[in-house]
Amino acid sequence: MSSYYPRTKDLTRTRKSLTESPPPSPSPTDKNYRHDRLSRYDSSGESATDKPLGRTSSYTRRETRLAALNRQEQDSTTKDYKKMYTEALHENERLKSRLQDSKQELAKIRSQLEKVTQRHDRISERSTVHESEKREKQALEKRVSDMEEELKILTELKSDNQRLKDENGALIRVISKLSK
Repeated sequence: MSSYYPRTKDLTRTRKSLTESPPPSPSPTDKNYRHDRLSRYDSSGESATDKPLGRTSSYTRRETRLAALNRQEQDSTTKDYKKMYTEALHENERLKSRLQDSKQELAKIRSQLEKVTQRHDRISERSTVHESEKREKQALEKRVSDMEEELKILTELKSDNQRLKDENGALIRVISKLSK
């Protein structure tokens, strides 16, 4: 096959460019070389007019083979794109589910935070009420202790008053006996 194409700067052609463009026309020296080569390997006794048809059929077979390879590559590329697309869809679905899970978890955390905040508010209200109750209780206890002190003083005063009354009565008796 390589003898049909000149080996010059066309060596770097890609397979795709080979399938898209027909081969360049051979130079007159290439034709002679190819003719000599064909005649050397011709053991079937075919005429020279049959050889171009053989070349054409081999060229057609080569083109068909390259087209089939190209189709396979396109199919595999298409399958790769389909595969990549399905993978991307699966990844998107997975990420969406993770996002939903995260949103649900965030909602739970927010509700828990709200509950804790409400409890804290109630506790702080309770502590405020509790502190005011403590202050009231302390004030009442102080007042009770003050009243108890006053009661002690009053009972002492009553007992002193009673003692003074008794002494007074005794003095009055003594003065009345002396005056008689």
